[in-house]
Amino acid sequence: MNSLKDKVAIITGAVGNLGRTTARGFQQAGAHTVLVDRSPDRVGDVFKDIAGSTNHLLVGGIDLSDPASLGKLIEQTLSRFGRVDVLVNTVGAFRGGKPAHEADPADWDFLFNANVRTTLTCCRAVIPQMMKQKGGKIITVSSREGLEAHAGFAAYSASKSAVLRLTESLAAELKTSDINVNCIMPSIIDTPQNRAAMPNADFSKWVAPEAIADVIAFLASDAARAVNGAALPVYGKG
Repeated sequence: MNSLKDKVAIITGAVGNLGRTTARGFQQAGAHTVLVDRSPDRVGDVFKDIAGSTNHLLVGGIDLSDPASLGKLIEQTLSRFGRVDVLVNTVGAFRGGKPAHEADPADWDFLFNANVRTTLTCCRAVIPQMMKQKGGKIITVSSREGLEAHAGFAAYSASKSAVLRLTESLAAELKTSDINVNCIMPSIIDTPQNRAAMPNADFSKWVAPEAIADVIAFLASDAARAVNGAALPVYGKG
């Protein structure tokens, strides 16, 4: 029921903790994965085991904020597989700590580019092909902070809230084309980087990347065909 076998899935941020875990889950489920990273070489280094596989495509050197760069990505994907069934947007960034009136405006620009613009441009890149196919699944990544902001995180929270609102708008616009657009809302993800940054935290309350990847896989599957415009909390025990 939840099979992703032979689905063609573009996964951005594929070398990150969540992107990598999601990619491995999709591959185990039999999907064809298109794994994307900004660095020309990093995705090939991380996924050496599938570098020569015709069932997968490793694409480095892609600027997700640039429509022209994404156009090349779609061309490569269609040349290899002929379709795009799933887009998973795991790319994003975090900065915070200062009150809004003290934060550098450059941080606002950085976070809205990394979190909102990349999501928008990626969605814009795949939607025409999904409409042509008469179907597809798009999963975006917002944050718990996109629903309830805290002191010192105004720019990050606002950018993740914008991702949620974008998801809802796209879902409403595309539902008659059988394209499902949904958003996951993680709390703190249990990664080595977060453990190093917050060594005194209770890691047991954080959500594991594998648990989030399972939710993404569900949303990408036919089992979620009636789910559209949802913001799913994936908070673990937090």
